[in-house]
Amino acid sequence: MKSFAQRTITFQAAQELVAAALEYAQSEGWAVAVAVCDPHGGLVSFGRDDAAAPPIGGFAQDKAYTAATLRKPSAEFGEGMMKSATLSLGVGTRERFLTWGGGVPIYDDGVLIGAIGVSGAKEPEDVACALAAIEAAGLASAK
Repeated sequence: MKSFAQRTITFQAAQELVAAALEYAQSEGWAVAVAVCDPHGGLVSFGRDDAAAPPIGGFAQDKAYTAATLRKPSAEFGEGMMKSATLSLGVGTRERFLTWGGGVPIYDDGVLIGAIGVSGAKEPEDVACALAAIEAAGLASAK
């Protein structure tokens, strides 16, 4: 019987991503929360700027969960939901899935190892924070 191991983001790498995203946001004057999860959507690391409202943290976690489990950016998921009225209505009944931008999958050598979710600024700014952190870590946001 074959054994299959899945690569996943390490705690240290997740902490570095959170720190990089927070640093980028602070340099731009944005108060955000950042979550990094494993490929199954399990939280690995989290951070929130002191000025970010507490509920923003839940949004960041759900964006990361959405990107990891669906293996695509949360905004892309949202775009797909808008194409059909029944899909749009149905997404509201699912826990943890968010259609807002800011959730981005994280790849290493073409393998999904987790996702990052940023919330608290405008959607394009949340995405910019996530992408800046991924780039600073030498990882990729797409295969």
